[in-house]
Amino acid sequence: MPAYLVIHPKGKGEDVLVEDPDLTLNFDHGWAVLSDQDGPCMAIPADSGVTITRIDPDEDQPSQE
Repeated sequence: MPAYLVIHPKGKGEDVLVEDPDLTLNFDHGWAVLSDQDGPCMAIPADSGVTITRIDPDEDQPSQE
């Protein structure tokens, strides 16, 4: 399942893990936009200092179903 960890600069907000089977990350006019089948679910301005990291499941670990 696609998942992204959104890490805010110290003191600027709480870190968030966003995961959804249909999650995509796109960049549009200075914004990072996380979307699912229903449309955008999170938009982050490029100049916010946020780091977005894709979290892939460990292939050596059995998946949790």
